[in-house]
Amino acid sequence: MQNTQVRSYTGPFIVMVILFFFVGFFTNINQQFQEPIKEALLSQAGSIKNTLMTLITFSWFLAYPVFGGTGAKWVSKFGYKGTLVRALLFMVAGLAVFEASVLLQVYSPIDIPMGSVSVPLAFFVFIAGSFIVGGAVTIMQVVINPFLTNCQVKGTSDVQRQNIGGTSNSIATTIGPLFVAYVIFGGAVATVNDLMLPFLALMVVIAILSFIVSKLDLPTIESATAKAGEKLDRSVWSFRHLALGVAAIFFYVGVEVAVGTNVVSFAKELGGNFAEKAAMMASMYWGGMLVGRLIGSFISKVPAKMQLTVTSAAAIVLLVASMALRNPWLLIGVGLCHSVMWPAIFSLAVAKLGKYTSLGSAALMIGVLGGGIIPLVQGGLTDILGSWEWTWVLIAACEVFLLYYALVGCKPRPQDVMTNE
Repeated sequence: MQNTQVRSYTGPFIVMVILFFFVGFFTNINQQFQEPIKEALLSQAGSIKNTLMTLITFSWFLAYPVFGGTGAKWVSKFGYKGTLVRALLFMVAGLAVFEASVLLQVYSPIDIPMGSVSVPLAFFVFIAGSFIVGGAVTIMQVVINPFLTNCQVKGTSDVQRQNIGGTSNSIATTIGPLFVAYVIFGGAVATVNDLMLPFLALMVVIAILSFIVSKLDLPTIESATAKAGEKLDRSVWSFRHLALGVAAIFFYVGVEVAVGTNVVSFAKELGGNFAEKAAMMASMYWGGMLVGRLIGSFISKVPAKMQLTVTSAAAIVLLVASMALRNPWLLIGVGLCHSVMWPAIFSLAVAKLGKYTSLGSAALMIGVLGGGIIPLVQGGLTDILGSWEWTWVLIAACEVFLLYYALVGCKPRPQDVMTNE
């Protein structure tokens, strides 16, 4: 505990913020590959091309529950720096799989018959690459998030440090679509050949980054991490505020992705001026996320509990008003509300966990799967109801749970308060 108080974590904190940029960057460009890959590889997939396309994002989110535990084990065995270096090298391997899918399609294309349609083998290789890179990002977050929460940087609070990291992440998600559209494809129609050099370049960049990280001083925060081989007495799921926090992350990531993605479809369904401005709505939604995180970066005295209470309540009001008035513009404000939810939930969920913090961080990664499931459920409800309009009740219900977590669920029980040894 003394070590945490004496040494300066400012330098390592800056490194983690930079790494959080790359987490956001790769998460976003993976989603942005959906339409280009559909054009380049799924032209013969017939009526299932849209379903197959969504597997790119789903495979990414699936990696979170699969690799979260791996991240926690690596932290205990290799420490923060060792885990980050291995995660970055794992990312290089995933990018190599992306490159392999491109080379396969260009030089030795193989089509797999699926009933009346056919799908290139290269597409499934690409899905595997998405899963691997998503796994690397998951492991990185098992280190980054608890570090931002527990490191001591003068004049900052835990949720403020998370917001600073989130701002870096949001800047990357803003750059991501531009990178895919104009750097990789140059504003032209997507072709597989266009992906060769960018994937190779990204492999080199991440390999260099892993080398740089290996030379930096990135201390493990002992009070938040179990030692290698140390047996902990309790299951991490026995901490009620953490278990409910996993559910909160599930619903939060789900509604964040659902609103940001499906607001376009909702606006187009309503037609008229809404349809013409649909793309702008999505852009403004994600822009609101960035603005909100920038504001959050300067807020050090507002507790995480208060931030989550106010923003979840405001999101519920905006969603209900959007349905009642049939006005998708109101959903843009939900982006501003969502901007501070991740750092608030994360800080509340790992509070007082002591040496269980790294395991708790890994458990929270399971909840990220909500980003693949909630939008899918909302889309299914749309097919059943024949309209997007009332499907926003699902999203509002998720926000109600977040409000419950802020008011009641986040409070640690006496037996869930761990002392730092």
